[in-house]
Amino acid sequence: MRCQLCDKHASVHLTEIINGEKIERHLCDECAEKEGITIKSNVPISELLSSLATAQQEARTAGDLHCPQCDISWSQFRKSGLLGCPHDYEAFGKPMLSLIKRAQEGAFKHIGRIPHNTSSEIKDQIRLLRLRQDLQHAVEHEEYETAANIRDEISKLSSN
Repeated sequence: MRCQLCDKHASVHLTEIINGEKIERHLCDECAEKEGITIKSNVPISELLSSLATAQQEARTAGDLHCPQCDISWSQFRKSGLLGCPHDYEAFGKPMLSLIKRAQEGAFKHIGRIPHNTSSEIKDQIRLLRLRQDLQHAVEHEEYETAANIRDEISKLSSN
């Protein structure tokens, strides 16, 4: 199969269904990266197996969890993707945090998404905004050591 953009060997194959219409794209690694499609590669097999084993263990231990308020089980949540009530966050605390962490690329608070083709200036501005919000939060909660570290990071980023 050849890349649809540059005619090199295609190693990335995408299938999208939009409004019932199937669209297939075949790209080489370089063109896929230019299109903003990133694929994790060179992941050590030990890391892959370790994360799989951890996920299975979490699923086993979480499988019998139930919310005392709405009586939804963890397995029901996993099947539907819908929580039953706000108390489910407390009832499913640990397995819920691991799901959030995976969905947010390691972060526990929502960080949003920035398009891959965004300029570095805009990314720096967004980072500054987030740091200023974190600084305000740290000061409000009297976390002065954290606030000082954030302040230093802001000044370093502002000077660039």
